[in-house]
Amino acid sequence: MRLRNIPGANDVIASSPYVIQEPIDKKGNQKENFPKNQPIHIEIGMGKGKFIHELAKRNPEINYIGIERYSSVLLRAIQKMEEEPLENLKFMCIDAKEITDVFDTEEVDKIYLNFSDPWPKDRHAKRRLPSKEFLLRYDKILKKDGKLEFKTDNKGLFDFALEELPVANWKAEAVSYDLHNDEKMCQGNIMTEYEEKFSSKGNPIYKYIIYR
Repeated sequence: MRLRNIPGANDVIASSPYVIQEPIDKKGNQKENFPKNQPIHIEIGMGKGKFIHELAKRNPEINYIGIERYSSVLLRAIQKMEEEPLENLKFMCIDAKEITDVFDTEEVDKIYLNFSDPWPKDRHAKRRLPSKEFLLRYDKILKKDGKLEFKTDNKGLFDFALEELPVANWKAEAVSYDLHNDEKMCQGNIMTEYEEKFSSKGNPIYKYIIYR
């Protein structure tokens, strides 16, 4: 469920030092948004930012960019950063389909997708973040040896995501149909807000790690 529009959210985003303003103008130079020149990892559809904030805190040697389309959701991530600032974490308020407009060829070292909108109707399949259409976009911005990690509680979406891999010339390095009971793949796992909610109800979490 998406948050309702919050009055003033857009103004906060437009003035926040934690948000990359006019990201299209910085295509190919997103590393300049950070004090240190380090690998860039991105999360597309980060929600309230719990996952990527914890990831950035644990890995100061990596620069992270959280991408979120909805301003009222991004506002929550900004508030978290105001409470606990991290110099290696920034945000972008853009639609996922714009990623090739803001990142240049091989500018990104790793991509995370977590609990993406399943878009259940067949006619909306190309809007799903693990779809072949988006995999082609990721291929353009991700380094040749880069990887993508995807987690969801939606088995239908996960099965769809696996079926899309050969179509877009991606391969699975690891696949789990029950992440929290998979000792190897769960090592170092950081849970998102949705992951905590669904797993507490006993729902299995699905995950894959893919490469080209």
